[in-house]
Amino acid sequence: MIYADNAATTKLDDDALALMIDLQKNFFANPSSAYKLSRPLKKILRDSREKIAACINAEPQEIIFTSGGTESDNWAIKSSVLANLNERPNIITSAIEHKAILNSCAAMKNLGCSVTKLPVDKFGTVNPADLQKKILPQTKIISVMLANNEVGTIQPIKNLAEIAHAAGKIFHTDAVQAVGHIPVDVKFLGVDMLSASAHKFNGPKGIGFLCIRDGLKILPYIDGGAQEFSRRAGTENIPAIAAMALALEKNCRDMEINAEKLSACTKILLDQLRSTDVDFILNGGENRLPGHLSLSFKDCDGEALMHRLDLKNICVSTGSACNSQQTKISHVLKALKISEDYIRGTIRITFGKENSCDDAKIIGKNLNC
Repeated sequence: MIYADNAATTKLDDDALALMIDLQKNFFANPSSAYKLSRPLKKILRDSREKIAACINAEPQEIIFTSGGTESDNWAIKSSVLANLNERPNIITSAIEHKAILNSCAAMKNLGCSVTKLPVDKFGTVNPADLQKKILPQTKIISVMLANNEVGTIQPIKNLAEIAHAAGKIFHTDAVQAVGHIPVDVKFLGVDMLSASAHKFNGPKGIGFLCIRDGLKILPYIDGGAQEFSRRAGTENIPAIAAMALALEKNCRDMEINAEKLSACTKILLDQLRSTDVDFILNGGENRLPGHLSLSFKDCDGEALMHRLDLKNICVSTGSACNSQQTKISHVLKALKISEDYIRGTIRITFGKENSCDDAKIIGKNLNC
């Protein structure tokens, strides 16, 4: 079996899994309790927060644990505007965001907010000048993803955040696809909030975090106890948090090596395709996530191709896993203005650290419509 859909989810790291099992069996106390059985859990929670913060150059108190990227995105968008609904706030985002952002914006629109969607160029990149023109006095938050989950395009987040801050606006980035795969430094980027999800970087599912800049005031998303600095209530999932921290620490440590291998895999596959008469286009620009390929084949049925590959034990997708139950054409590809001759023939191949160059060769041999 060749698994090449790592943008959808990644295999849980063996060490992270072993750590989770050990903690589930032997460290079951509630970290908020006062007795000594809970003390090791408090330390694990603190250490995990520090490890994650170090990986993205944040302060430990800025890391707030959540159930994953979707919750983090919802929290960032909704909590930034709910306290100001009487002002009919404006939200700015891009046309190619994950549905967790777009549907959060839609929900806020139903409550009276206005939503501005920034266009992208043919590579999927937001032009900072477009953001400059669209900021309104009532704009409360600007959210642009760091790296796109379908085509892999990396956005000029530092420039966009600078424009937002010059206008006195909050800037959030959905970095779910980027964290653990490319260098992410919240201080360098200048973002106010950043979303991440563990299962995208070989951690467990159901756990992630929202990095909230120290001093930024937004509403809590879940009310209850005083966990997570009274910002996100609920007993912390210590085994998952510790496993996430370990997985991220390993991915950040090996990032350069992994990126080189993934780039080699994509080069092999593309060279193989280009040596044939297969008519295809590579979506996105040069500045993309390592190992991430969105390919559109002319006059081809991408879903049928995906199923044919599945029968040969090759796992790829036609786009975002969150949209895989829908047959509509991807909003991302529409925004890139992919030609009708190609758009329905799109598949996404995303290599991970478990893949080899041989995997790329086998996939390349079987990519035919």
